[in-house]
Amino acid sequence: MSGFLYILTVMIWGTTWFAISLQLGTVPVAQSIAYRFALASIVLFSGLVIMRKGMRLPQKAHLRLFGQGLCLFSLNFMCFYYATDRIPSGLVSVVFSLATIFNVLNSRLFFNTAISLKTVFGGALGLIGLILLLLPTLDGSRSFLDMFIGLLLAFCGTYFFSLGNMIGKWNAANNVNTITGNAYAMLYGTSVLFAFTIFLGDPLTIDFSLSYIGALFYLAIPGSVIGFTAYLSLVGRIGPEKTAYSTVLFPVIALVFSSFFEGYFWNMVATSGIIIVLLGNAIVFMPANFVSQVLSKFFKRSEREMEHGRAR
Repeated sequence: MSGFLYILTVMIWGTTWFAISLQLGTVPVAQSIAYRFALASIVLFSGLVIMRKGMRLPQKAHLRLFGQGLCLFSLNFMCFYYATDRIPSGLVSVVFSLATIFNVLNSRLFFNTAISLKTVFGGALGLIGLILLLLPTLDGSRSFLDMFIGLLLAFCGTYFFSLGNMIGKWNAANNVNTITGNAYAMLYGTSVLFAFTIFLGDPLTIDFSLSYIGALFYLAIPGSVIGFTAYLSLVGRIGPEKTAYSTVLFPVIALVFSSFFEGYFWNMVATSGIIIVLLGNAIVFMPANFVSQVLSKFFKRSEREMEHGRAR
């Protein structure tokens, strides 16, 4: 079952990045995200009523779910949408793949989970690969400031997502039903987004074009109802650290879409970058002994070669 949930999450979320780019335009960002999660919340609550599932939760759970709504269903997506307006959606997904690293760090911070050397090494590789992936976009069509702001926003969105994962881990440990929890968290996130819209004084508007409405329903139903249910179910089953490993595969799918529809240009530098990003994230979840043995052999071989060179 975990394998199915894993594949489902990768396939759905690997394509939502392009759908997000279709919502950018006439509708304010906060409203687009609010429509998405309002629709998703309605679908989830309707499902709970049809299945006659209980919707009552303790007050402490609601406080956590409000925090989850902020991190998973409002603030993070505000960052992602604004980032996608400045850099290709495929690159935003690459930054999002660093959720694996953030989850390990936050697990240490909130659950006192030990951080291994392989995590530091894998994270460093991921950052190097990310820089290589960004280089092909610096072709004059985008300013350096746009790239920097887009990258910073994507980082912030990914960190908020990781914080939401930590709350999801708490929910699972306290037997909060995933669907019920998602329904409330999406409702709270939607409320925050509409409150933000009112604060800005933006009039409610919607784009009735086929591309916008199609993207809205895709993001709400498969992207949110199914995707988040599958992902947070995995968090409960195998933990946030291993679940976040699925984000490593998102860029592969997302960058294919970017290359076809957003003009992302592949070259040797970009290809090397994504390989390094994937390798860096994979190292984080390799058995610790395996990574230690590989690094040990590498350094011993380098020492032998240096000694052999001196002997000559």
